[in-house]
Amino acid sequence: MFALTDKVAIVTGASSGIGRATAKLFAEQGAKVVVAARRQAELDALVAEIEAAEGTAVALAGDVTDEAYAKALVELAAAAFGGLDIALNNAGSVGIMGPVPDMSAQTWHGTLDTNLTSAFLGAKHQIPAMLERGGGSLIFTSSFVGYTAGMPGMAAYAAAKAGLIGLTQVLAAEYGPKGLRVNALLPGGTDTPAATFKTPESRAFVENLHALKRVAQPQEIARSALYLASDASSFTTGTALFADGGVSINRT
Repeated sequence: MFALTDKVAIVTGASSGIGRATAKLFAEQGAKVVVAARRQAELDALVAEIEAAEGTAVALAGDVTDEAYAKALVELAAAAFGGLDIALNNAGSVGIMGPVPDMSAQTWHGTLDTNLTSAFLGAKHQIPAMLERGGGSLIFTSSFVGYTAGMPGMAAYAAAKAGLIGLTQVLAAEYGPKGLRVNALLPGGTDTPAATFKTPESRAFVENLHALKRVAQPQEIARSALYLASDASSFTTGTALFADGGVSINRT
């Protein structure tokens, strides 16, 4: 039920963290994976790991805010593997944090471009390719920030991640009749290189926000992405799926 045998997937933000773990898991489950991020060396290392485990992957480095790159990823999936069935638009960044009155328009647009516009550009080119195969699974990595919680200093990030949920709902309604499922994945705090906790004290604070009193490992979030990508979620679309360790409901 969770197998992705002969499916073709694009994973952005694949050089580290959740994206990297998800690309490896998709490949383990039989998918042919196009891995995307800015850093070519890290992508090449990921492809080597996947191939060493008898998986199949190709890499293309670039900037997810560039529409030409979004198009090139889909073209690579078609050229290398014959089409596209799954996309995890995972690339994102917290950006420069601070109060709105102190935030420049450039900072605002930069954060929205990285987290929201990049997903729009990905979907713009991924959707037609998936429809050529009779549908598929389109996934956006959103966040509980901006959905169930407002975190001080994170206005731009929250707005972008909330925007992804609106995008998810509209695309799910538009393309459900054509066999395309669209969902948002909402992780909690995750132990990645980009995590916002940099000291033992800040990590302990973040861990305590969660009902499970810990943060996730990237592989745990990857398993939720696999659920959304696979036939296990065949009747799931338009959802905001929490994989957040209870941070959204915890008050202790």
